[in-house]
Amino acid sequence: MDAEIKEMMISADEDEVRVAIVEDSKLAEIYIERIDTHSIVGNVYLGKVKDVLPGMEASFIDIGLRKNAFLYVDEVLFSEEEMESTTPLKIQHMLKKGQDVLIQVTREPMGTKGARVTTFISLAGKYLVLMPYGDVLGVSKRLPEEEKKKLKEFGKKIKPKNMGLIIRTAAEGAKLDDLKKDLNYLKRAWNMIKTKADRSKSPNLIYSEEELALKMVRDVFASDFQRLIIDCPQRYKKIMSYLKKTNPEFRSKVQLYKDSMPLFDKFNINSQIESSLNRKVWLRSGGHISIDPTEALTAIDVNTGKYVGKTSLGETIFKTNLEAADEVARQIRLRDIGGIVVIDFIDMIDPRHRKKLFQAFNNALACDRTKSKVVEISKLGLAEMTRKNVSEGIMDILYETCSCCKGTGKIPSKETIFINLKRKLYAFCVSNPERAFLFKIHPDVADFVIGKNQEKLQKLQKRARKIVYIVEDSSVPSGDFELVVKGSRTDVRKIYINLMKTID
Repeated sequence: MDAEIKEMMISADEDEVRVAIVEDSKLAEIYIERIDTHSIVGNVYLGKVKDVLPGMEASFIDIGLRKNAFLYVDEVLFSEEEMESTTPLKIQHMLKKGQDVLIQVTREPMGTKGARVTTFISLAGKYLVLMPYGDVLGVSKRLPEEEKKKLKEFGKKIKPKNMGLIIRTAAEGAKLDDLKKDLNYLKRAWNMIKTKADRSKSPNLIYSEEELALKMVRDVFASDFQRLIIDCPQRYKKIMSYLKKTNPEFRSKVQLYKDSMPLFDKFNINSQIESSLNRKVWLRSGGHISIDPTEALTAIDVNTGKYVGKTSLGETIFKTNLEAADEVARQIRLRDIGGIVVIDFIDMIDPRHRKKLFQAFNNALACDRTKSKVVEISKLGLAEMTRKNVSEGIMDILYETCSCCKGTGKIPSKETIFINLKRKLYAFCVSNPERAFLFKIHPDVADFVIGKNQEKLQKLQKRARKIVYIVEDSSVPSGDFELVVKGSRTDVRKIYINLMKTID
């Protein structure tokens, strides 16, 4: 069997940074970060305790954001005296209202809920995770046994006294000096955090995680990737500089994309992102799965659909369920579905089929970097699982709750419509040889595309190296455009002027 071709693609423009992980030309994971809304997971804040809630065994912490963060009692660092106490630890004995506390964000704010935070701070490097308040030495379970033993010996030699250290999967094949360099970087970062926290007033941001592109290279890009393609020169330089310090042997795998056709269009990523948001996903045999997110959990239903099988009903159902297990695992990873997930497989009478399906589903989930746990498949065909929920999934980023249906359905957010429309216009311009274009767009999106004094339109023209004229027309769908004419600059300009006269 041929080895899997694994690639990372990073596309950045003035609106978003998008990182795609592609396996055998198929989109496996997608991460999106809007330029004006960076992820805060991993950030360290000096917060102030706003409320202590004994009944919830938790407290709310003001970290300077719109919503207070949530700190559970198990995430509170306690003293040695408290640790030795035989009585259960209570949140009201550990935290007081108005107290300053150094915390780290472990989960993004979602919906009406604020960020989840912890006082057990950890700092991630390329090979190591430093835990200043811990005292353990751990090695990634994903590593081969021999490699684990070797790296654990390395860890014993460098682990700081009274600090915890975890050796990451990316450390496979690393030398002792590589780990030492990574540790020194993390210790300097921790000293900077302590110094800034001592000099700051709460609430205040003390330490900010890397932006999405560099964070993904640090945490995910490894020897099993064939290449990394990036279309942003500034981020390309930053990533190359980072790899020069950490993994110089990876630099040859990094390519700066210079083609006029957008990177995600060239490799069919945009269309795969759009299809990944569909409620219904078809299987190879003709069956399908339906994915329905709710507030409490995500429900996934498996159906035979068009597939009628060739031998018996039992085999038809079993084959459909096996295909569905692979696709469900892929969709959970692609959509970054977290929390409780319930999969309604088609009922199977044969207990051996249930056992084989359970094993196949776990095998399919093995390549997912996010931790999950599956409960055995019941006689009714139900599989319950949990998956760690750290940040908003792609559906939450790209879509907003419909004001008409009050959350029972989804529509693209206005910002998503605007951004996608600009990309469609740009892709159309660069893929056509003509010099100038005249488009009609809906008035609701005209301001966003054109901008005050036409500055956004000028940026679009500069990037595409084409002349673009735009007129408003309410008959055009808000997420689309209508080409009026294309040709030379002189000809298109004349038509534009005449059209504007008739409109006026």
